[in-house]
Amino acid sequence: MESRAKVLGHPVHQMLIVFPLGLLATAVLFDIGWLMLDRSDLTVVSWWLMVAGVVGGLVAAPFGTVDWLAIPHGTRARRVGALHGAGNALVVVMFALSAWLRGRGTLEPGAGALALSFGGAALSLATAWLGGELVSRLGVGVSDGAGLDAPSSLKGPVPATAARRQKA
Repeated sequence: MESRAKVLGHPVHQMLIVFPLGLLATAVLFDIGWLMLDRSDLTVVSWWLMVAGVVGGLVAAPFGTVDWLAIPHGTRARRVGALHGAGNALVVVMFALSAWLRGRGTLEPGAGALALSFGGAALSLATAWLGGELVSRLGVGVSDGAGLDAPSSLKGPVPATAARRQKA
């Protein structure tokens, strides 16, 4: 199923999600570093990574929503997409709350802030798997003309008859 929001033939949501996923995961790594090394500068970096990751998640979400709305009702893909989207919304809220509890990155995170960031990271593993299930298993966001010898996406859409020949 083709993505509805594309840039140069590629799905926007799939391009954007790498930013919040990477930024938020790295924030947790800096939290772990702080716990191990007791260096307060690591908490400042973690806070900024969380802020950037939350913004990135908010930017990626509308594009995922556009694609999800195009999935037919009553399908497994629609249900998996709903779990993926709702789970990621919760991930963004958890990291936003963790950042808020920390202040402007100048305070060492308390147990609540750490629990939210670690819980958000764990949940993001599940939602990332669901996203992979949507694309790799259910074909959401995959070009109808995809194939091992498909022409460049810069050349425009592959006609339906050519796409069927490629899959045969």
